[in-house]
Amino acid sequence: MNRNDGAEGEPAIDVRGLVKTFGAFTAVRDLDLRVEPGRVHGFLGPNGAGKSTTIRVLLGLYRATAGRVRVLGGDPAADAARINRHVSYVPGEVRLWPHLTGGQVLDALAGLRGARDAAAERRLAGDFALDVRKPVHAYSKGNRQKVALVAAFAAPTRLLVLDEPTSGLDPLMEEVFRRHVRDAAAAGRTVLLSSHLLAEVEELCEAVSIIKDGRPVEAGRLADMRHLAASRVTARLDAGRAPAVLARLRALIPDAGGTGGDVNLSVPRRDVAAVLGLLAEAGADDITCTPARLEDLFLRHYRVAAR
Repeated sequence: MNRNDGAEGEPAIDVRGLVKTFGAFTAVRDLDLRVEPGRVHGFLGPNGAGKSTTIRVLLGLYRATAGRVRVLGGDPAADAARINRHVSYVPGEVRLWPHLTGGQVLDALAGLRGARDAAAERRLAGDFALDVRKPVHAYSKGNRQKVALVAAFAAPTRLLVLDEPTSGLDPLMEEVFRRHVRDAAAAGRTVLLSSHLLAEVEELCEAVSIIKDGRPVEAGRLADMRHLAASRVTARLDAGRAPAVLARLRALIPDAGGTGGDVNLSVPRRDVAAVLGLLAEAGADDITCTPARLEDLFLRHYRVAAR
């Protein structure tokens, strides 16, 4: 096995204590990022958080100032060309040769990689409604993204690094993208998805890493992290009984309140069962319980990190 193919069970991406500085500016500080093989891992943060800088280190475009970086078992700073033959990369702003057609761009990208699945390219071009006969200069931003996505998904690679990949796509094409991400993971490929679209990450990713101002905020399996955010519980109480029921709720949720008979609560996971039981016992109507969303978790961590 090639030393950059990685041993079975080894993380596809293993970053420990990454620091990247540009002069006096620190873009990434003490970042750990572990992406298990065959998984879709979300990489979250707003513009300027350090996501794209980290990705460029993973691709060998930047050299880490400090820390350990391994991609598919190899060091991208020392062997980027070899590693990147096994990596598909799609940036948020795709720049292509303007006078080539989409098909010629796919030819060129496959030639650079040295491996190709032409049948997969044709299927993907059809799925993304991409006319590969048109010249790149006639493409919209969304169509330029499609060329890069077709090349990435069709390439016989083990790792896809996608940095805001749906920028410029319409909602229908976003769903096509999500389907192909799921198919890639089902085929055993690993996906690192950097995105500010929380709904997209929540639908696709099993694990996430959140960063802010170049620093790690939280990382782990999404199912394990949801307990850090509260569920939303709503109900309708008889107006006459509402004060007594709210008094009992405040024993569990100190800031519990309501308007008239309407109850709208943010409930920690550990207290959800007790709150629902109390409302049912009180004869409440229209009880709903909405589990914490990734957006709630994301915003909660940003509030914590900002303190």
